[in-house]
Amino acid sequence: MKNVTLGLVGVGRIGVMHANNIAALNGVLNPGGINVGLRLTDVAEEHARRVAAGLEAEYLASVDALLASGVDGLVVATGTATHPELIKAGVDAGIPVFCEKPVAMNVADALPVLDYIRDKNGVVQIGHQRRFDAGYLEARRAYRAGELGWIHSLRAVTCDMAPPPVEFLATSGGLFRDCSVHDFDILRWLTGREIVEVYAKGSNNGDPAIGEVGDVDTALALVTFDDGTVGTVSATRYNGAGHDVRLEIQGSSRSLMVGLDDKTAMVSAEPGVAFPSGEPHRTFAERFDQAYRSEMAAFVELVLGQRDNPCTPEDAVAASRVADAAQESLASGLPVRVAGAVASQLS
Repeated sequence: MKNVTLGLVGVGRIGVMHANNIAALNGVLNPGGINVGLRLTDVAEEHARRVAAGLEAEYLASVDALLASGVDGLVVATGTATHPELIKAGVDAGIPVFCEKPVAMNVADALPVLDYIRDKNGVVQIGHQRRFDAGYLEARRAYRAGELGWIHSLRAVTCDMAPPPVEFLATSGGLFRDCSVHDFDILRWLTGREIVEVYAKGSNNGDPAIGEVGDVDTALALVTFDDGTVGTVSATRYNGAGHDVRLEIQGSSRSLMVGLDDKTAMVSAEPGVAFPSGEPHRTFAERFDQAYRSEMAAFVELVLGQRDNPCTPEDAVAASRVADAAQESLASGLPVRVAGAVASQLS
């Protein structure tokens, strides 16, 4: 039995989910079983102590104390503005880091972090959990195996059932950066191609406060890949039917749909068609529950040196570049070329 202890910074909604998933890893990872310990910290001390007690984890008073305690890996689940310094702190401690996306508030702020990681030979995994979803994995396998032929169209959809608080949207960077960045990442990862141009439009028909903080509640981006293939990426905050995340891949030989199952948040208008009959997901955490679990298991394997990094900071920044271009296009009403791609691991 191997022992691994992870330090977790931040126990908000995402942090608590990661904490629970870490606690559930004990003895279930192969080969040979791994005992995963957890130590955590947060500025909200009372809440953090309650979370720690509920999981039989250890609470520590600060990030410095957490790193000094000898943890084997650091999980960062705090607000985006804190990501650069926490990533650097983990790298300085000589341990692998898992950090929720994005690397920084914007690409300009992220680039020095990438340089720092490289200079220090750091290991940092960024949290793009869709790379661990069974449907996306199968679609990638099928495409890479040649089963779809060549792709002529891609349609990515991400629909929240209800918007997050306006206070969050005021600092999120916009719908494309906050939400569609996951689609931009998965399109690059699945196809192995770069998105080179984006043309975006958006609307606000829900809460006027969303527009007042500079965001839209619904948006669509036409994306062009470096081989000329086209696709669309759409997102909304107001999908009352349920949380809906899908990807339609149409090839010259075969087509696939990720996210088409009994919980798909729609009904057929055709007579006599009862599919889908299940209860739709209500949140992203429900939709990607297993993916989040697999993502954290992968980080433990990364800590142990048992696998390659499944999502590098360079990949995350490349997806953020596309999101930046989409936000710029949304503001200008014009197509925008994506800034030069960062070297990534798309194989």
